[in-house]
Amino acid sequence: MATLKTIAVNRRAFHDYNIEETIEAGIVLSGTEIKSIRAGKVNLHHSFARPQNGELWLLGAHIAHYEQGNRYNHEPMRPRKLLLHRGQINKLTAKVAERGFTLVPLKLYLKEGIAKVELGLARGKKIYDKRQTLARREAEREMGRMIKAH
Repeated sequence: MATLKTIAVNRRAFHDYNIEETIEAGIVLSGTEIKSIRAGKVNLHHSFARPQNGELWLLGAHIAHYEQGNRYNHEPMRPRKLLLHRGQINKLTAKVAERGFTLVPLKLYLKEGIAKVELGLARGKKIYDKRQTLARREAEREMGRMIKAH
């Protein structure tokens, strides 16, 4: 069984989007980025994936400078190429071309020492959907408290 170590989770994505489908993608890193990832210095908020020229790119993800790095340290906000099979890229590109779909990274993790990104094919929630989700979660929490008290 593969060992997984979750580095970063994009909780905001679950709040702002309805996740229709998830897919695992590899990520192309340079130099000191993997060391920063292993140290947990990653922020996925406000990041997204976009198809360009038959490739998939992760934009807006922040991987902090590696503190023990030298002058060859990486750029924290640079676009990073995502690794998927050609058929998967074509399928996701077609879905993103549909109105309302976007690709958001849900989490970044290490799988047997290799950095992977879990992408979600997502549709944006309306404000009232967000309120319904919060109300449902609060009701479930309240029921849990009542059950625990009795």
